Amino acid sequence: MSTMRVRVKNKWQCAEEVAAFELVNADDENAPLPPAEAGAHIDVHLPNGLVRQYSLTDCRAGACSYVIGVKREPKSRGGSAAMHELVKQGDVLQISPPRNNFPLRKTGGPTLLIAGGIGITPLLAMARTLAADPACREKYALHYFCRSPLHAAFSKEIAALQQADGMVYGADVDATATRIRQLLQQRPEGAHVYTCGPGPMIATVVDTARACGWPEDAIHVEYFSNQVEHGGERPFRVRCANSKLEFQVAVGQSIVEAAAEAGLAIATSCEQGVCGTCLTNVLSGQPEHRDLYLTDAEKASGKQMLLCVSRCRGDELVLDL
Repeated sequence: MSTMRVRVKNKWQCAEEVAAFELVNADDENAPLPPAEAGAHIDVHLPNGLVRQYSLTDCRAGACSYVIGVKREPKSRGGSAAMHELVKQGDVLQISPPRNNFPLRKTGGPTLLIAGGIGITPLLAMARTLAADPACREKYALHYFCRSPLHAAFSKEIAALQQADGMVYGADVDATATRIRQLLQQRPEGAHVYTCGPGPMIATVVDTARACGWPEDAIHVEYFSNQVEHGGERPFRVRCANSKLEFQVAVGQSIVEAAAEAGLAIATSCEQGVCGTCLTNVLSGQPEHRDLYLTDAEKASGKQMLLCVSRCRGDELVLDL
């Protein structure tokens, strides 16, 4: 995948545990960056060799900078720690062009944005896009659940959108569920809901929307992480139709790791089944899906799988590799 050089023009603390980064073209900070639409993210190549995805908080046409927000995770696998500790103002990084697995659909109906914690980043871009459109600015609402005002990332930007009424601070699990139920119990005609944040909050939004009769195509989700369970695994074999390689995948080993041992490098980014970078066609065999990227219908078809986390239900997979 192609990359481009950017410079960290500004780095600042935009909330407790959250650092914001403004990125500009490394050669000409006044040059427009590749266009992006609300919900898009970029892959950032970190100084420690990792690649991580971060959502853009603003997607205005012709923009000369990208702004991302990164929460310092206490159980960081190296990504957020590197962004907070190693990346400094003035540093030059490699990033991918924007990609969008979480697009905003302007259907003309009401739009409900429900964010939790650092999940505000893609939804802030959506709110800004909707607020800038005369046909949409009166038909959307942003609701942001966070621990306290000090933990509210990009609070000034949210205030500028006049969405302060949607801020919810310090709600426990039950209070959060009650508020989400209030938001979703009545679905205006043509309404869509978008949500991003901690896994339990997303599950509450999705389950509540379904229980309240929202159709599946009106519920839009982006996950930042995926807790994969490894119990009950068994080894299996992979045959690669194009490269003619064959290799065994051991218990506790991913297909990506086993392929690397066999001499085949498979591009990955999140390594959690969230971003879709390692999406591969399945020619034969039954995948055991463990990702959060494919829809239920796509998983049921068995035609594609994410190689960083998913496995095989049988003895062998034949992949389009």
